[in-house]
Amino acid sequence: MYKPLALFIGLRYTRTRKKNHLISFVSLVSMLGITLGVLALIAVLSVINGSTSTMREETLKAVPHASIRIGADQQWQDLLLALRGQPGVIGAAPYIEGEAWLRFDGRAEFVQLRGVSPEFETDVTMAGSFSMETLLPGLEPGGSGIILGTQLAAKLGLYTGDQASVTPLSSLVNGQLEDARTFRILGIADFGFYGNNDNAIIHLEDAEQMFGGAGAHAAQLRLRVDDVFNAGAITRAALQGIASELRAGLDASAISTWQETQGSLFDALRLEKTLTGFMLLMIVVIGAVNIISTLVMVVADKSADIAILRTMGAGKGSIMAIFITQGAAVGLFGTALGAILGVLLAANIDDFTRWLENFLNAGFQDGNVYMISHLRAELQWSDVWLVSVSAIMVSFVATLYPAYRASRIQPAEVLRYE
Repeated sequence: MYKPLALFIGLRYTRTRKKNHLISFVSLVSMLGITLGVLALIAVLSVINGSTSTMREETLKAVPHASIRIGADQQWQDLLLALRGQPGVIGAAPYIEGEAWLRFDGRAEFVQLRGVSPEFETDVTMAGSFSMETLLPGLEPGGSGIILGTQLAAKLGLYTGDQASVTPLSSLVNGQLEDARTFRILGIADFGFYGNNDNAIIHLEDAEQMFGGAGAHAAQLRLRVDDVFNAGAITRAALQGIASELRAGLDASAISTWQETQGSLFDALRLEKTLTGFMLLMIVVIGAVNIISTLVMVVADKSADIAILRTMGAGKGSIMAIFITQGAAVGLFGTALGAILGVLLAANIDDFTRWLENFLNAGFQDGNVYMISHLRAELQWSDVWLVSVSAIMVSFVATLYPAYRASRIQPAEVLRYE
């Protein structure tokens, strides 16, 4: 079967290592380095993706997918009813948010106090939030009931049925302590990692009485959408869809999404993923440096063969192609092996970390000290392709210098001493 000359000789050089074990060893090390680098990149990026998804889910337990600020001439009831039937909008609910001072038994904490309507709030609560679904019906207008986050309740030593004093922050600053109201703890709810330590919920009418329901504390609408990554686009499209039904329109400046309110957190996570990927790519680069060493030694070992090929009519391009093929074969095989192992590790990260945790606890400590089995991995094929293509490109670039040196060999100078 016909094979291109450069491909045939390059692959033959890759397989033949009988005379020089050092070249064989360095070639194996370079391939293993690329395999390890690709494996680590895919596995670590998958863990970062999983951690980011977990943080996003926890954040969205307390943060709206999208919020709409309502103008002074607009009633939230009319806007809510119009929005609920728009494409992509799962639910809408009114809320008032402000800061307050919560006191109990000599202890106090500043809290983010949110007034909600139990009738509509269940439409925007994340699915599976059992604590919120069971506690919200207990909020009654004028009933002075309050729901606390788990960490907030633990810091103040509060339990269901206890009573705590709540003072709006503006009243506290102005010294109007008589504005404090007593609320009864209805229960403890899960507001996510970033909301459990300072979030509390009361009824919308109680919040209107506490904050005045005007200006910065006017009622807003909280939306839950079917695609959180396009929350802004869905909300803007929904407002455009109901523009004819509203007496006064709302522009895009009235919309805020979770990507904007929590932008610093997720920008930091993206930067962390980029920097981690860059650092792990250095493992692949080290493997590529070994490819350069291997090919330089092969060029020195095969100088007579190169000279004979040149005298038989092989051009400089063909000589370069031979050694590019040899180096690229090592890079391709190492990348393919690393990608397969990386995907398998990411797909079975739970079993692997559970085994590793048990091994570390059994071998180095008497108790369960090493807790790593909670790691979550989310494999994204775009990351797999990006890592694989990057590794192949680095391997290809590493072959250029040795291949160029091979093409510069002068047959007359080499064969003079043969």
